[in-house]
Amino acid sequence: MKTTLFHDGFDLDIALRDASLDPENSPSRRMIAAASIGMAVEDAYYSVRELREAVSWVHEGEIGGKRRLAAILSNDGSDDFQRCIYYCLAGRGVVSMLDDLMWLEDLLERRGRVASKLLRARARTIPLVDPYVAKEPDGPVGVVDDDFRQGPSWWMDPSIVR
Repeated sequence: MKTTLFHDGFDLDIALRDASLDPENSPSRRMIAAASIGMAVEDAYYSVRELREAVSWVHEGEIGGKRRLAAILSNDGSDDFQRCIYYCLAGRGVVSMLDDLMWLEDLLERRGRVASKLLRARARTIPLVDPYVAKEPDGPVGVVDDDFRQGPSWWMDPSIVR
């Protein structure tokens, strides 16, 4: 693929910026798209995928699902990205949460595919600006028990019709 002016200095965050500003997207989707801007391509994708898998495991009652989600939310040795995404969606219902996580995961996967094609073509991209000023949390990180209580957002209540 020949590098053209269009590819020179391509903004890998353009789809995330568009999604964060699109009034057709739900507020929760706009929030998580905006929270992903500037994140390293692979880190963002794999972090969201890991979070989606953990939430899915808890929802499906998989053994170890709660332990995995608790480990993600209480890991003080990592950045705050996964916690940020989780808490943007927490309390909105597990089905909505999973739907939004799958949407973001797909968006980030496509971003990664574009990035790899541009890399193979030796095209330049606009440098990503890391949204975090520290590589690890520098404030309090909650301790989440492996046997946390699942509130009403984790269970479908037939009396609530949306």
